[in-house]
Amino acid sequence: MHLFDWFVLVLYALGMLGAGWYYSRRTSTADDFLLGGRNMSPWMVGLSLFATLLSTLTYLAIPGEMIKYGPMMLSQLIAVPFIALVVGWLLIPVITRQRVTSAYEILEMRFGLGVRMMGAVCFLLLRLFWMSLIIFATASAILVPVLRLDPSVAPWICAVLGLLTVVYTSMGGLRAVVLTDVVQVFILFGGAALVLILIAVDLGGVGSWWPREWPSHWQRPVFWIEPNVRFTFAGGFLAFFTWYVCTAGADQMAIQRYLATRDARAARRMFHLSLLSCLALWPFLAVAGLALMAYFLKHPEMLPAGHTVYGNGDQLLPLYIVHGLPAGASGLVIAALLAAAMSSLSSGLNSVCSVITSDFIGRFWKREQTERRRVRQAKYVSFVVGVIVVLLSSLFGYIEGNLLELCYKIANLLTVPLFMMFFMALFIPWATASGTCAGTTASLLVAVVLAYQQELGLGFLKEWGLSFVWMSPASFVVGAVTGMLVSLLPGRRRPMLR
Repeated sequence: MHLFDWFVLVLYALGMLGAGWYYSRRTSTADDFLLGGRNMSPWMVGLSLFATLLSTLTYLAIPGEMIKYGPMMLSQLIAVPFIALVVGWLLIPVITRQRVTSAYEILEMRFGLGVRMMGAVCFLLLRLFWMSLIIFATASAILVPVLRLDPSVAPWICAVLGLLTVVYTSMGGLRAVVLTDVVQVFILFGGAALVLILIAVDLGGVGSWWPREWPSHWQRPVFWIEPNVRFTFAGGFLAFFTWYVCTAGADQMAIQRYLATRDARAARRMFHLSLLSCLALWPFLAVAGLALMAYFLKHPEMLPAGHTVYGNGDQLLPLYIVHGLPAGASGLVIAALLAAAMSSLSSGLNSVCSVITSDFIGRFWKREQTERRRVRQAKYVSFVVGVIVVLLSSLFGYIEGNLLELCYKIANLLTVPLFMMFFMALFIPWATASGTCAGTTASLLVAVVLAYQQELGLGFLKEWGLSFVWMSPASFVVGAVTGMLVSLLPGRRRPMLR
């Protein structure tokens, strides 16, 4: 790290804090803080949603997956047009008709307070674990090796990263989050483009790192379920489709952005822009993985002792920052990685804050509150959540797997069970509260079994072709069938939401 690299990073941090300070002077109500006044620009909110769902995990996991296993994970992108149809024309119109602050108010309208609390708790656990994993990955996989620090200082790096994000998020609310997310999207693309350009120059052009035959260590293409095959076209398609639809239809981070726009049409444009950004960046990052693989095969002396190109794909981008980038460029790429982390953290903090203030404090605190007190309360909640996330981030070094597997095992574990409640509430006319709880529980059990099959001694599932990739579609099918069947039993039924 040179002086100019530090200058770039300090400038980036001051820019984030400046955005928080600017919008703190323009936030007067809780609706302003949590939903941006419900009248935000669709294109800005769309880029914000894309940056939120990307995170450092994806920014590092895609190149690492490409290096170690090949391009099979890109089969997931085939699902994008189908996601656009289902979310844009089926979910968004129903959700935007509900004038709510928290998505989980919708569950109470249909099933009562108990299901609302169940949904809110699932969301909080999902996003707390997700944010903690992001901080852990950013500190241990990026900043520690790049800055050449002792791994023991990783908790302190987590604390600094979390504190900076909490400060600008708690000052400016959703408007600050969206503006900083938009800036961070351009930094993300710029960082990846810079890596590609510099490696192409070093190796003598694109043709020097583009493979001319299928590498022997890559997984061969497989369409359907096959024993001992990690990723298939069908599995990737169904996994990505299920995860994205479930996230878009039940996660406060997504629903909060629909509600921050004017109407369903604006929300749909926002969501489609988010999908298009994903469709552009994923292949870009995969190609960056090819470039990194070729660079370190040519310069194996730059790998630490005990590391290999194919076995440590997740660490190659941070290593390239250390060894391959000129002064100033390292600061820009590190800023891109921090942008991926902080855009997700800021959105997670803001959405978790909105759920706590609406579903718990607002629901059970009966005292009359002024708008000023509600805004101050939301800022305090953001700070407390940030502290919890930093403390949780120290737990994830004990779970095995590359970053893509950790995303499934930790960050995505509760995504489908959470959506199960909304699926029952919005689309099953005969659904009951007991059936919804049963379906959610069954969905969670299947997700845990498939995600942790090795730890649970259920390795025979992998022999049947049921790898972690099938976690989302399998847990949705089992949960939906269970919920619909249990709802047929005698019980209280409420009318469908309009």
